[in-house]
Amino acid sequence: MLFDIDQNERVIFTLLSECADKLCYPTYVVGGYVRDKLLGHDSKDIDIVAVGSGIALAENLASVLRPIPQVVVYRRFGTALIKHHGLELEFVGARKESYRADSRKPIVEDGTLEDDQFRRDFTINALAISLNQSNYGALIDPFDGLKDLENKIIRTPLEPGKTFSDDPLRMLRAIRFSAQLDFEIEEQTLLALSKFRNRIRIVSWERITGEINKMMMTHRPSIAFKLMFDTGLLELILPEVVKLHGVDFVDGKGHKDNFYHTLEVLDNVAGVSDNLWLRWAALLHDIAKPQTKRFEKGHGWTFHGHDAVGAAMVPRIFRKLKLPLDHKMKYVQKLVLLHLRPISLTKENITDSAVRRLLFDAGDDLEDLMMLCHADITSKNPRRVKRYKANYELVQQRLIEVEESDKMRNWQPPITGEVIMNTFGLKPSREVGDIKSAIREAILDGDLANDYDAAYNYMLDLGRKMGLQAVN
Repeated sequence: MLFDIDQNERVIFTLLSECADKLCYPTYVVGGYVRDKLLGHDSKDIDIVAVGSGIALAENLASVLRPIPQVVVYRRFGTALIKHHGLELEFVGARKESYRADSRKPIVEDGTLEDDQFRRDFTINALAISLNQSNYGALIDPFDGLKDLENKIIRTPLEPGKTFSDDPLRMLRAIRFSAQLDFEIEEQTLLALSKFRNRIRIVSWERITGEINKMMMTHRPSIAFKLMFDTGLLELILPEVVKLHGVDFVDGKGHKDNFYHTLEVLDNVAGVSDNLWLRWAALLHDIAKPQTKRFEKGHGWTFHGHDAVGAAMVPRIFRKLKLPLDHKMKYVQKLVLLHLRPISLTKENITDSAVRRLLFDAGDDLEDLMMLCHADITSKNPRRVKRYKANYELVQQRLIEVEESDKMRNWQPPITGEVIMNTFGLKPSREVGDIKSAIREAILDGDLANDYDAAYNYMLDLGRKMGLQAVN
């Protein structure tokens, strides 16, 4: 082998070699496992290509492993999967592929190792190592993938237009690998990303979003987003983000380029958190600035309401991208809506009421919100950054103090809707909601003690003013 393998991998490859020779199948470990091992990265996903039946090879291997693992067979695709001691081995027969212009789903036929390597997306993913005893550990590298690994180059094995036209998702994979590995995309390959970008339209949103999420989780997501922007792919996928680009001037006054600011915020968040959805909140936090941009005499450029408008845009963007519409979307929406609140507290005398409201509205997501707000400081003026950070430290200290005294995190008013309905003999109605809201606001404003008896008496007073009669 050209790289170090642990004892578990050594046992599996030795047994695979024996099974392959017994079946007379030329057999190879290929793709990402080989690439990552040559780069010195750990990898637990192992792709095995057999010039023969991948399913038969998997079943043979399973019969000699201990304990005997389950073989998950996908007969429609001619593949099989074995999970064993933390490794995932996927088996497939060598194949060649051809494509129709309107689909990225290939027409598959049995083929040779060479056919299988020709269908790979990039030279660094077309490397194969033999597992047969006659040439165990030999590297088969028809496209100089090893050289591209050494030179940190992303390049297609075939003419890039054919590679990308056949399967347009490979365009996003090129960008993702570039960001993940800190590799440069070779010139002709990069040109083809722009030339064939419209082919991305035949790819499902689920597959596109899968790649975007992987880009999001790289150490500097801005690398991928800048590449998508420069090649025109981002305009086809997230035009809302592209609209952030550019600077307008009126009376010699310009605003910052919100596209590059957003990418800087995204990188800042990536530097402190692996939370995918916090990274999405960073990408979308200023998404409504183009719609809310105004120039006001005496004030300059304003973006009033971009927090609320942006929060309203989040579900539509998530729906289009087939992102989850559950609590994850609600979390992103909440952070977009609240991202100006801590900032506004730094510009005024911090009242207990304002701090209570932030604690109540942010709940368990307060730390993430503050992380986003810190990341949002992208000024190139060191004194301004120092002042902003000092103000944030003051806000955070006040949040701690008020939380300790008032316990407002995830707080609920002491009087529930059920108590209101039982007291006044009401059914669910606007009056019930109005009374509950009034109690909540009075407590948050500090005008009412946060205890049941005080809130109950306040409820009775509200009811009398509304012409309601207590029935018990």
